[in-house]
Amino acid sequence: MVLAPTDMDRLISEWLARAHPVPQRARTEWSNQGVALLPLGDLFAAVRLPGELVNAAVGSEDAGQVASALGSLLQGPVIHDHRSTGATYYALINWGAGVIQQMEQNEDAPCLGTGTYLGVPRIDRREPPGTYWAVPPRYDGDLCRPGAVRSLVANGRRKLALHATA
Repeated sequence: MVLAPTDMDRLISEWLARAHPVPQRARTEWSNQGVALLPLGDLFAAVRLPGELVNAAVGSEDAGQVASALGSLLQGPVIHDHRSTGATYYALINWGAGVIQQMEQNEDAPCLGTGTYLGVPRIDRREPPGTYWAVPPRYDGDLCRPGAVRSLVANGRRKLALHATA
């Protein structure tokens, strides 16, 4: 049985809401503000990726091209947030993944988990303004491949270093 897109969006939203100790609160925040603060560490963690690092890794600053490249490379959901300091991406990963220990200490791309809250957009927020899904989850439980996130970060660092010496 193939689910209709609205049914799949509902299932994904329910999965995301379960990250909150009171799932109804997440639903209310999505309804009222379009973004819910969800605690990280149980259902998923997030790797914070500076826009400059992502743009270097994918070779583009065009939002559509970046989103397409992230979808292909990471094969999982990515949130985009534009802050006063610039664009920031959050790749959602499994909290138990081995990448956590390697990335927790990274200053430029830290892994955020227990004790951290992330602004997670409502599933239908897929473009600016505000926080939105650059790459929305495809199904409940969908997460980025940790090795792919690690490769993206390494590639971005390498390209930024080459640019800095040029």
